[in-house]
Amino acid sequence: MKILIINGPNINMLGIREPGIYGKTDYKALCTMIKEHGEKLGAETECFQSNHEGDIVDKIQEAFGKVDGIVINPAAYTHTSVAILDALKAVSIPAVEVHISKVDEREDFRQISYVRLACDTVITGHGADGYLEAMDYLVKKYGDKK
Repeated sequence: MKILIINGPNINMLGIREPGIYGKTDYKALCTMIKEHGEKLGAETECFQSNHEGDIVDKIQEAFGKVDGIVINPAAYTHTSVAILDALKAVSIPAVEVHISKVDEREDFRQISYVRLACDTVITGHGADGYLEAMDYLVKKYGDKK
């Protein structure tokens, strides 16, 4: 199984950006953790991060026919991007929305998620482990079907 992990704006600043909310794990360590967990699951993983909405849309479109699942933390684009929602809907690749923080307990504007309309499930507030949980979900639900 091939799993694409997509991260939106400012995720490259993990470990620096508000560590009380996002933790002390930096982006490189997150990607290493994802790769190692993927190997344990027998899954091939690719981490992608961009601060640009169009790059994220392009990456989702490029995944069509090439990956079996997407783990996506669209970050701030969660609350604003119909374009990312439409890209996920267009490719119809099983997806899980992940957030490091407990977005449901944060500002009112963070309660809106366009992206989750195209996702199987949402994992929030589990820190970096949320990515691993999302991978487990995809492998368990879709791993034997490819």
